Amino acid sequence: MREDTMRRIARAPWELLKWAFGWLVLFETRNKLVLAPSALRLRRLETAETARLSAVLGQAPEALVATVIATHRRPEALLEAVRSALDQTVRDHVVIVVDDCAGLPELPDDPRLFAVSLSRNTATAGIVRNVGIRLTRSRYVAFLDDDNLWEPDHLEQALAVLEAPGGPDGVYTALRRVLPDGTEMDILSVPFDRRRSARESFLDTNAFVARRNGSLHFSRLRRTPEVLPREDWELIRRYSRRHEVRHVPCPTVRYLVNPASFYTAWEGSAPPV
Repeated sequence: MREDTMRRIARAPWELLKWAFGWLVLFETRNKLVLAPSALRLRRLETAETARLSAVLGQAPEALVATVIATHRRPEALLEAVRSALDQTVRDHVVIVVDDCAGLPELPDDPRLFAVSLSRNTATAGIVRNVGIRLTRSRYVAFLDDDNLWEPDHLEQALAVLEAPGGPDGVYTALRRVLPDGTEMDILSVPFDRRRSARESFLDTNAFVARRNGSLHFSRLRRTPEVLPREDWELIRRYSRRHEVRHVPCPTVRYLVNPASFYTAWEGSAPPV
């Protein structure tokens, strides 16, 4: 009994901090302190790769919306993701695929599609996505992982809210979560609440479409599978600090739920950064 009491007393400060700030916020604060040295090095690599690939592309892809698809060693799934992005009802749209130095399959021949490969494996999803953001020019940016799919009206639903008078800066739709055999598990549809987001990880960038501005970049921390929260949560919550974010309760994303879908094994034969 005494041992249980001492344990509760010892945990009291942590429980108070969780109540005041939220456990996700506390974990992310720790991440920034512990992983900051790698983030600085990765930022330099991101900038160098952006400059190199800008020269390769020449004129930056430009449209009303640019979709960034980061990929690594998922050729079959990538093809399906690319097709779902190109099949959007919104036609003023470009898609940029950024490969984390693993090689690309043959992709559809479409003038709206651009594909590049990093010169070295970064092992950091946020860096790969940031390169895609920086290589494009558009009013809005959307994100799609290489193992997920969009319904054809995903961008249409998002833009209807973003482009409306008094519209927000960012929106996220609902996720239709499916199991590997194709059966539906559930629909994740949670209205945006910044305080709630400090305690619940319901934010995912596969459903997020946002106005391009200085806040629209992913964390440069190298997050292993054990590191929580994920970069999706960090981006949307940080973006909402200065920009309005709303939820569109329409399931427009088919989100694959299996252990591999939560974290891509971005590590290849990457040398230390």
